[in-house]
Amino acid sequence: MSAAAMDGVLATGNRRRASAILVGLVLASLLLLWLGAAVGSTGFESLMHLNDDAVSRQIVMQIRLPRTLGAWLAGALLGLAGAVAQGLFRNPLADPYLLGSASGATLGGALAMVWMGVSPASASLLARLGITGVAFAGASGAVLLTLMLARGAQHTLRLLLAGVIVGVVLGAARDLVELGSPEILQAMQAFTLGTTAFVGWAAVGMMLASWLLCSVTALALARALDGLTLGEATAASLGLPLAPMRAGLIAAMALATGTAVAHTGLIAFVGLAAPHLVRSMVRVTHPWHVMLSACMGAVLLLAADVLARWLIAPQELPVGVLTAALGGSYLLWLMHRRMAHAGGLS
Repeated sequence: MSAAAMDGVLATGNRRRASAILVGLVLASLLLLWLGAAVGSTGFESLMHLNDDAVSRQIVMQIRLPRTLGAWLAGALLGLAGAVAQGLFRNPLADPYLLGSASGATLGGALAMVWMGVSPASASLLARLGITGVAFAGASGAVLLTLMLARGAQHTLRLLLAGVIVGVVLGAARDLVELGSPEILQAMQAFTLGTTAFVGWAAVGMMLASWLLCSVTALALARALDGLTLGEATAASLGLPLAPMRAGLIAAMALATGTAVAHTGLIAFVGLAAPHLVRSMVRVTHPWHVMLSACMGAVLLLAADVLARWLIAPQELPVGVLTAALGGSYLLWLMHRRMAHAGGLS
């Protein structure tokens, strides 16, 4: 069998495996959506009396279901943003948090709450649009500032250092906003810990619209990500308009991050872990990778949200704290395993 035929067989096998993983993630999502509608302070009782009790119906339909769908969508947005960031900057450690967009989105959310005098828990649809818009502007500005400081995306180490610096500076600016407006401290605490408790149907609609827009944009521009895996010069030699394609991908990443942060706050490791887990399962082109990373991020965050509600019920843990603990532990274990493997080979 020729090398070209072998490559074709491998590509077909990878696509089939990717399709099987996608089906598995969809099934896992459906199971978790059912669990999310069932888990809460009143337990499974509300779900069992859904048809014959108005209070149970309100708990499930107006609180649990939008929150569960919101967790899925926020995870999908973060997973998509992580896949775009890692492909765009050719670095498996890149995610929205390392590039400063999450800090920019949080600063934008804080400024929007001060200007509008609202919090995510009580904001109307118009106010939520404003918070999301300012969060998106903050995320976009943070990424652009990072790129300016790093003088482009060619030097990975300089890019990551610039992202860390931008994140720290914008975090300090957010702290100053909080000190000057103590009335938003409680809402900002929920932002920094990460929670889905404030997600309602209006937020679900906005996150769904944002996810669809970002998905269409990322899939349409995924050829640039495939080209960049071969190197900057090779991608340019393929005739790809890299500058506008990069701008579109950065806009999609910023909108995804800004929307997720505006409604659920800072939730760590989802954008980093989801693409990494997909790569560990299957190697595919970026259209598949972006789609699978979004679904993987959705499953990860929804599973963490259900676990956060169940562990100490009727109370609950902030889901951002849980994802940080589990994600950090996973990365430490992975680093330890790779170091042990490298030591065994030496």
